Amino acid sequence: MKASIVDLRYKMNDILKALDRKESVDIIYRGKIKGRITPEIKRDTGSVKEHRLFGLLKEEVETVEEKVAALRGGRYHDL
Repeated sequence: MKASIVDLRYKMNDILKALDRKESVDIIYRGKIKGRITPEIKRDTGSVKEHRLFGLLKEEVETVEEKVAALRGGRYHDL
């Protein structure tokens, strides 16, 4: 669908219906495409435990506090 700047103001209902139909809406200004509104794509996120990075560092023996202290370091470093 193509819509002008005026259509955005006065025909927003038609634009929203086009987005419900999973259509992209090209925004036209002075005969040229200035932008595009695309419909949201819903993704099934599933469980966090099913994510491939979950448990990646389960073998780490260092605590969070020790890791943060190592990352921050002291005020002076041995050179």
